[in-house]
Amino acid sequence: MLLNNQNNSNSVFLLGIFNQIGIEINVDKQMAFELYQNAANSGNVFGITSLGYCYENGIGTGVNKQKAFELYQKAANLGNSRAITNLGSCYQNRIGTSINEQKAFELYQEAANLGNSRGLRNLARCYEYGIGIGIDKQKAFELYQKAANLGDAYGTCYFGICYEFGIGTSIDKQKAFELFQKVANLENTSGMIHLGRCYDSGIGTSIDKQKAFELFQKAANLGDAYGINFLGRCYKNGIGTSINKQKAFELFQKAANLGVAYAVNNLGKCYKNGIGTSINKQKAFELFQKAANLGNAIGIHNLGRCYKNGIGTIKKDINQANYWYKKSAKQGNLGAQDKLNKLKGSC
Repeated sequence: MLLNNQNNSNSVFLLGIFNQIGIEINVDKQMAFELYQNAANSGNVFGITSLGYCYENGIGTGVNKQKAFELYQKAANLGNSRAITNLGSCYQNRIGTSINEQKAFELYQEAANLGNSRGLRNLARCYEYGIGIGIDKQKAFELYQKAANLGDAYGTCYFGICYEFGIGTSIDKQKAFELFQKVANLENTSGMIHLGRCYDSGIGTSIDKQKAFELFQKAANLGDAYGINFLGRCYKNGIGTSINKQKAFELFQKAANLGVAYAVNNLGKCYKNGIGTSINKQKAFELFQKAANLGNAIGIHNLGRCYKNGIGTIKKDINQANYWYKKSAKQGNLGAQDKLNKLKGSC
């Protein structure tokens, strides 16, 4: 039916989706890009938005963040809630434009008012972390709940995290477990990872290391970078499987290459301590520095330790150690606060 109606811009857009994700056809990202482009040229707002997504993520074409921003802006002006949400993300994350958290908040709010579940979820994160608005944990909880009720898988995960840690509500670990389980049953890798954490640490359920390993492995096999990192941790520490340091190293390396800050830090620890690879203190220092620059609290702490003890750096630098320990402590790292207190005591 779609193939016989290719002059209809909606049909052309849908064919683009089929080609992008492989519905009854082999995946062909370049063809998907061309079809979105055709639909967009016909003024189809869904095609314009998806074309922007292609430019943002390099699907069937080269990455062009500026072009992505312009297309999201065009579709947002036509009232498309997905484009409005994506435009908010551009302003929040410097995608094709300068950062403007206030503008990001306003756009998420607009998308949320149109019933867009990702807009609701992103608006909730604004309230949780004070992005473009004052922190309001209870409001964040309510918005995550709303996104979850609309069937948003990631919103449901965040809703579960609220129950796990008492964000805007009282702690209910069993409720958190049930929500993670619900998302995992949808074959969502984020749900699998959080459910794996529950089985690993006994959050809302009894500890089952084997089950945790299987969930991390499943998420990793589906290409989830965080799942790959957690699987590496299993092999490093023998969680639900036998210890295999070399396998752990390879998995941390893979996840680090995909941009996971935790994995970058874990890879640094491998080089520092000779886990699955030979010791290379300079490489460890560089990786801790990279993890720190990505905002990872443990990486920040480890970088401070490198400066304090002269690990992989030219010489000890107590001032730099003090700076990074302070930064880590601000993120709630108790170990960094302890080190900071000891540094102060030695002055």
